[in-house]
Amino acid sequence: MTRISVKVDGTTYEDEVEPRLLLIHYLRDRLGLTGTPVGCDTSNCGACTVDLDGVSVKSCSVLAVQADGAEVTTVQGLATDGEWTGLQRAFHDRHALQCGYCTPGMIMAARDLLRDNPHPTPDEVRHALEGNLCRCTGYQNIVRAVLAASEEEVTA
Repeated sequence: MTRISVKVDGTTYEDEVEPRLLLIHYLRDRLGLTGTPVGCDTSNCGACTVDLDGVSVKSCSVLAVQADGAEVTTVQGLATDGEWTGLQRAFHDRHALQCGYCTPGMIMAARDLLRDNPHPTPDEVRHALEGNLCRCTGYQNIVRAVLAASEEEVTA
């Protein structure tokens, strides 16, 4: 077992974990943060995307021990006092989800894009989201939602 200290959605956790435990399983099984879904377990779909020290990563490809001393933000950590961020509202208002399974990863990847490029083009949005798969929407409304959030100068 390895001792880790990680700040997740603003709360610091001290835990002993097996060195092979994936971050996604630490978040879901140890911390109960089930808003980040397990998708493919092979880093292909992007559903499990979280923010790790300011960079979006697929949490099924990161070990929990690699997050030691880091700050992790999940989709559950975005809302403040139950109020969605502008990006989350844009996804809702633009119908950028159907089943919702990919939505947490899409929002986290879009958040990363808007942090680095507050006014992306449609092609830049598509490029930034290409590591996140959706089997329901056809992506058009997702791109529209990210562009709408960028027009409102929403970065969180």
